[in-house]
Amino acid sequence: MQFMASMDHISERILQELTRDGRMSNLELADRVGLSPSACLRRVQDLERRGVIAGYRAVLDRAALGVGFTAYVSVGLNSHTKASQEAFERAMARAPEVVECHNITGAVEYLLRVEVADLPAYKNFHTEALGTLPQVNAITSYVVMGSPKDARG
Repeated sequence: MQFMASMDHISERILQELTRDGRMSNLELADRVGLSPSACLRRVQDLERRGVIAGYRAVLDRAALGVGFTAYVSVGLNSHTKASQEAFERAMARAPEVVECHNITGAVEYLLRVEVADLPAYKNFHTEALGTLPQVNAITSYVVMGSPKDARG
């Protein structure tokens, strides 16, 4: 956290610009943040070395891939042991439908983001994957009807 406290406005702008478009050239990035290309490259490399920039990825068009159904799913476990949590997490890591799995606080233990082709595919995942796990005690599905803001990279 010490690095974050010492980050200046220019580094923050670099992060903002790369978040919007991680494929822009160093020349374009330097122009947008008001640095020379060499100074900009040094800053980006420093941010990468310090782990502030953990990587770059492609943002996929889910509809173009045939993914038309997204749900957030809260999952409660019937046992709060480390072994139960680890078994559940291994099962979710193997499930291609689960694109995010978060261990959370509150009334349940996990929040999943599930992306599949359609409602029948989700029903299959719900019944055949989640519903067969011995650790699972409660499942609540929240179907995404639209995403007016989605800043995930």
